[in-house]
Amino acid sequence: MIDFEKIKAIYKLGKELSLQDIQLLIAAATPKSFAPTAYLIEEGATKREIHFIVKGLVRVFIVNDKGEEITSRVVTENHPATSSDIILFNRPSRFYIQAIEPTKTLTIDFDELQLIIEKHPKLMRLRRNILFDLLRESTTHIESFILLSPEERYLQFVENYADICSRIPDKYIANILGITPVSLSRIRKRIAGRK
Repeated sequence: MIDFEKIKAIYKLGKELSLQDIQLLIAAATPKSFAPTAYLIEEGATKREIHFIVKGLVRVFIVNDKGEEITSRVVTENHPATSSDIILFNRPSRFYIQAIEPTKTLTIDFDELQLIIEKHPKLMRLRRNILFDLLRESTTHIESFILLSPEERYLQFVENYADICSRIPDKYIANILGITPVSLSRIRKRIAGRK
């Protein structure tokens, strides 16, 4: 049975959504399950899907010219995972989105969501929230590299992801912070030494 209060939290629309609105969105969404290492979106994909993470954890990464995977962020429960290339810029995805652990999603086609929103303008905030989430995450990540030291980025990461840090492999955390796993280990030792 679907917990409608949890669905409201996923869409971050609070009291503005009625039970009918939520049922409408759920009817349009497809429940999907992904095993660890399975791809929700691959490089070159053009399918305009938004995956709302109901349970699990995914990472967003790109493969550089050397063939190395560079993780840029993780997406946790109750947040949307999608390619900004596809949704915002209408171009093939340069990124992969991959499950880190068993993951369940409610997946909806962005164009179908647009049609629902046109018929139900009260849901306009949903589209805005999805786009603002993408923009906010990108801006915050870029600002952290400009304004913060690697140690400060690490502390901010731990603060933002305290409840799931142990679920994310160190190599992904290091990538997100723009440092090597060795540097991550040194930062942790330095912080532990101050306590």
